[in-house]
Amino acid sequence: MHITLVQGDITEQRVDAVVNAANSSLMGGGGVDGAIHRRGGPAILEECRALRASRYPDGLPTGQAVATTAGDLPARWVIHTVGPIHSTSEDRSHLLRSCHVEALRVADGLGARTVAFPAISTGVYGWPLDSAARIAVDAVRRAETSVTSVEEVRFVLFDRKAYEAFESALAG
Repeated sequence: MHITLVQGDITEQRVDAVVNAANSSLMGGGGVDGAIHRRGGPAILEECRALRASRYPDGLPTGQAVATTAGDLPARWVIHTVGPIHSTSEDRSHLLRSCHVEALRVADGLGARTVAFPAISTGVYGWPLDSAARIAVDAVRRAETSVTSVEEVRFVLFDRKAYEAFESALAG
């Protein structure tokens, strides 16, 4: 698997699947989630509503992943995953790791070969960038041998600070 870093907008990535840092409601929100829903259009929300009505009446649990169409995005699919809220009193790193592994598992089931990830949980969920980057890169590297046939994972980082955190994690 080839891991690349891009500073930019995840909604502009031409990949098989874009990972959405969703909230458990799957109904859109702020940050990456809101951007994906806005740019992808109503088809994504329609499929999310269907998932809530059938498989996830209580919302998508933290650390799990599920796919929908990508609507008007240049990708084929959106893989929604719910990252954990950072806590200084409880280690939730296994949930952040699970977001990456489960998203790759879903991507593999779809036959996706290229997947773009944002920096999950680093926005309003408060996860420190350096820690999130280490966990994400490590999870993807470990999944390469056991979970997935994805050929390229692209971390799409919104700003220079996030890019540098992931660059450091990738080098480490």
